[in-house]
Amino acid sequence: MFRKQSFWKGSALLLASAMIAKLLGACFKIPLTNVLGGTGMGYFSTAYGLLLPVYALSVTGLSAAVAQTVSRAAALEHWAEVRRIRDTARLACGVLGLFLSLCMFLLAEPFAALVAAQPYALFSLLAIAPAALFGCLTAVERGYWEGLQNMTPTAVSQALEAVAKLGLGLALCQWVLAHPEIVCRRVPADVPLSALAAAGAVLGVTLSTAMGWLYFLLRGLRSGNRLPRGNAPAAPMGQIFRRLLYVMIPVALGSLVTNLTSLLDLVTMMRCLGRAQMLHSGELLRRFGTAASAPDFPAFVYGSFTGMAITVFNLVPSVTNMLGKSALPCAAALWAKQDREGVAAHIRSVTGAAAAMALPAAGGLWALAEPVMHILYADRPEEAAIAAEALRTLLPGMVCLCLTFPLCSILQGVGKAAVPVVCMLAGVGVKLLGNLVLIPRPAFCITGAGIATSLCYLVLLGLILWQLRRCLEKPLHLLRTLLPIVLAAGCCTAAAWFCREQTAALGMLPSAAAAAAGGCLVYLAVLYLLVLRRRKQTVSIPLNKGKQTAESAPER
Repeated sequence: MFRKQSFWKGSALLLASAMIAKLLGACFKIPLTNVLGGTGMGYFSTAYGLLLPVYALSVTGLSAAVAQTVSRAAALEHWAEVRRIRDTARLACGVLGLFLSLCMFLLAEPFAALVAAQPYALFSLLAIAPAALFGCLTAVERGYWEGLQNMTPTAVSQALEAVAKLGLGLALCQWVLAHPEIVCRRVPADVPLSALAAAGAVLGVTLSTAMGWLYFLLRGLRSGNRLPRGNAPAAPMGQIFRRLLYVMIPVALGSLVTNLTSLLDLVTMMRCLGRAQMLHSGELLRRFGTAASAPDFPAFVYGSFTGMAITVFNLVPSVTNMLGKSALPCAAALWAKQDREGVAAHIRSVTGAAAAMALPAAGGLWALAEPVMHILYADRPEEAAIAAEALRTLLPGMVCLCLTFPLCSILQGVGKAAVPVVCMLAGVGVKLLGNLVLIPRPAFCITGAGIATSLCYLVLLGLILWQLRRCLEKPLHLLRTLLPIVLAAGCCTAAAWFCREQTAALGMLPSAAAAAAGGCLVYLAVLYLLVLRRRKQTVSIPLNKGKQTAESAPER
């Protein structure tokens, strides 16, 4: 018999898994960037730029659709229907995943040449095509267990994928670089070795998705089916398929629109940078040095932005995103009971948890952008310098994105899955306009992409909060929840900056470590004092009222 997990226990498991996965992901991408450089990471990021929208269209929507339909059937104890949902989703998603992989394989060459303007990225695109199939199969299994309120399989599979990506990706990349005589004789002579090494790293990513699916396959063979028998008949497979589509389509579209920001960077950045290189070569030379005159300068800057700055930018949102997986079923249950006040309290709780992680992280990264980038990418000082410049402009967007992920899940839980899609389209429009206007200007270039991303997520967060307010028809009262966190994060940023300046003579790594430790201690101390004071004020009010009532009551 399966066991359900509470919201906070499930969230804790997913958060721990996401943190492990992101730590291992950083251990993968940082040495990979040091090996491949900005140009090689441009090839690698081109493959990711195609995979992310495909994943958003299929994997994210599938997982949410299966989780929601399974949770509703399990709540009614329709166990036969739960089994049929799983079987239906496996069949449909296997066909969908195979179709998407074939499309990625067949369209890889025109995409590399015409869309990405990176013909040598073809090999990375071919290597990542099978990941769509394994991603779809894994999404069904994750959604099934999440619907049963058991987050352990999802957490384990995420950690396993991260381990496999780290080991296989780096090993294959290093093998290609160590055996050029074997690899290069199978491709045209003009193909650079960095493009083939990037394809080896991408192949490791694909194999890691296969490992995630293999974990669920072995788990099913070992544990079998532990659900109760149940007497209620299951709905027909066609009806279940329509239910899955009803949930999947708006969620997938919303996730697709969110990931369009990376696709927009892929489509617009190198083209806009190439235009700036032609029209403003003198200004670019003064700002970026001799690298600005190289033919691969657009790929160099794009790889630095996506492979370095965006890698650090995504660390915290990928963790807070796990809150949304647990927030969705809880919001759905409260909404089914018409408990609007409970939903509002749930929003405050989830938003506070996300902000408590996002705000101090953003403040610390703002204070330590340069040392963090130069420590992580010590072998690539030129790329690290411009990535640090871009990172600071991305941080406001990082905070907004951290808050947006779980709030969108709550909207999906209350039956408003289509609303985030419209909001995200507005944000993507801002991103596209910002890229086209800011990136070609020499004063902005890479920072223009960061500013456009931050504006995109700021607009998105504002629209999501407005829609939640309209849906609940009552104020959210978020200011009282967020104010102590904002104040503590401000003190954290100031402390980190002060410690960095005072310990600069010790060297980059000791100075950054001292600044991070000082900022963390100040943040925790200030937040504790502010929360403790608020709790005392909250408790004293009813106690005083109770004392006055007792004193004024007549004696018997």
